[in-house]
Amino acid sequence: MRSRPRKVAMTTIGLEEEFMLLDPRTLAPVGRAAEVIEAVRVTVHAPFVTSEFYASQLEYASPILSTSEDASRELGSFRVALAEIATRLGVVAAGVGLPFDVTDDARLTPGARYLDIADHFGAIVADHQLNGLHVHVGVPDREAAIRASNRLRPWLPALLALSGNSPFWHGRDTGFASWRCIHIRRWTTSGIPPYFRDADDYDARATRLLGVGGTTDIGTLNWAARPSAKYPTVEVRVFDAQLDATTSIPLALLTRGVIASPSDDDEPALPQELLDAALWHAARYGMSAGLVDPASGSMRPAAEVVRRLLQVAKPGLEAHGDHERVAAFVDRTIADGTGADRQRRAYARGGRDGLGDLLAHL
Repeated sequence: MRSRPRKVAMTTIGLEEEFMLLDPRTLAPVGRAAEVIEAVRVTVHAPFVTSEFYASQLEYASPILSTSEDASRELGSFRVALAEIATRLGVVAAGVGLPFDVTDDARLTPGARYLDIADHFGAIVADHQLNGLHVHVGVPDREAAIRASNRLRPWLPALLALSGNSPFWHGRDTGFASWRCIHIRRWTTSGIPPYFRDADDYDARATRLLGVGGTTDIGTLNWAARPSAKYPTVEVRVFDAQLDATTSIPLALLTRGVIASPSDDDEPALPQELLDAALWHAARYGMSAGLVDPASGSMRPAAEVVRRLLQVAKPGLEAHGDHERVAAFVDRTIADGTGADRQRRAYARGGRDGLGDLLAHL
């Protein structure tokens, strides 16, 4: 007897986008986020923009979103406002995983939490001038959040490969699509989350980490996917910050598609060490080489693996009306490259000025 097709879990998304303010000449960070945030808060986005770890950073947190149209309207209007304010103040607001260059006098944002983190992480802090895109997908309860995290684990390298946008550091090409991902590996916890049996297993193991290394609280668990400590969501943190909303939004929709699609997966198919190595590989090569295929555990062409990811996510994407948009994004990225590729092309054509022009167009 044929089993009945299971229903797709309809749900919402939220996006947190981090931006860095840069000097238009040097493309190094400038600590003027408080000034920019004050200017932004006179707009309709007042509740949703906050400071971040460094005084050169700010974060926009979207409202809860149901459709891609909602996301385009909210993120698009915020980025327009931010770009206009940055231009008026003579800085570049960049959606980029890492700044092109850095200085030795970068200032932390004042606050006890940030100072506590800096105290725990020592010399690592100077390199923590990084920016991410965090995607929240709504879940009915914590058990569903754990299932979602487990479901995403083998696909996190492919999601990183699609989103690599930090090729430069200290004014040089690192050779990596996501040098930000390599920076994050130095935190106490990072990368592919462990497989958890259920929410109780997660809580017990997460609690055991508190006080170890720099894990001062649940919020400092830095896995690439985790149950949110604040919201009824699973939070996916694998992505670099993106150059434009037309990239951020499809990445969020694709993530929701994977989580919302029915799955028979109960146990991890690939070992933790292979997934961890696969994430490093994706950070190094992005879409320009092979990726580890979750189905076989072997290296396959990147385009083949991300198209398989698209197929896995298809039921969830179609149910939410997102498949056409995300499929077009995947095709475009395979053909034209990621944000890292676009940055390299801009720098090859026009040096810092050419790269600055690209970064300024939010």
